[in-house]
Amino acid sequence: MELKDRVALVTGASSGIGLATAKLLHKSGMRVVMVARTAAKLEAAAAELGEGAVAIPCDVGDLSRLPWLIDQVVARFGGLDVLVNNAGVHYRGDMLRHPPEALAEIFTVNLTAPVVLTRIAADHMRAGGCVVNVASLAGKLGVPGSAVYSGSKAGLRFWALAVAEDLERRDLRIANVNPGPVDSSFFDADIQGVSNLTFSQPMSTPEQCAEAVLACIQDTRSPMEIDLPFASGKLATLGYLSPRLRAWLRPALERRGAKNKAAFMRRRGLS
Repeated sequence: MELKDRVALVTGASSGIGLATAKLLHKSGMRVVMVARTAAKLEAAAAELGEGAVAIPCDVGDLSRLPWLIDQVVARFGGLDVLVNNAGVHYRGDMLRHPPEALAEIFTVNLTAPVVLTRIAADHMRAGGCVVNVASLAGKLGVPGSAVYSGSKAGLRFWALAVAEDLERRDLRIANVNPGPVDSSFFDADIQGVSNLTFSQPMSTPEQCAEAVLACIQDTRSPMEIDLPFASGKLATLGYLSPRLRAWLRPALERRGAKNKAAFMRRRGLS
């Protein structure tokens, strides 16, 4: 896809992977619609990018607002070429420590919103367009302490793999980027709730995730997936295929993860 002057919508664009993706797509010549809940932070980020970047504050978890969101994009730019479903919510630790409403929110934001937003956007996306989901390696192998999050990301991955056929009829593509742990503020709110198993894998940066999103947009395959890091994706697949191997490896991975987590907390000044 020739990117210059194409239109991309990125959810969760005020920080982390979403902000890094918006910056990279804008640098690549695209016009970028940045979406997030916090208006002031989002508008400051769009202003920093300058011409060609537009901020539209919107909570994608409010499904009733999604038709309005796409209407705003079409009114400003006449259509849409790329949709990046990046916004995500995670309440960490034992599922039973959280109220039912919080668990429902995880599925609404991480799974239902991307499905609904893609369905609405598909009626306005130009031929050759692409949907990219920021899923997770937790969606390839359930992670204890992230049970509901893992379920939401698994649903997102498998929906994308299945819906590719439907989108192909409109000459649209779909892809998943599946990061492991990412060195961003996503952990900071509840660092104690992040499992040692999560920290057992090498961290990616938001910029590496953004590069993977861009690679999906430029590829011609559909569906496609990129795991970050590659080796962690293969390990997740092996663990899924062999529960016995997963159980055998888990103690060593948790010990390594505990060390990595302690180092991360020291570096970020967290306690």
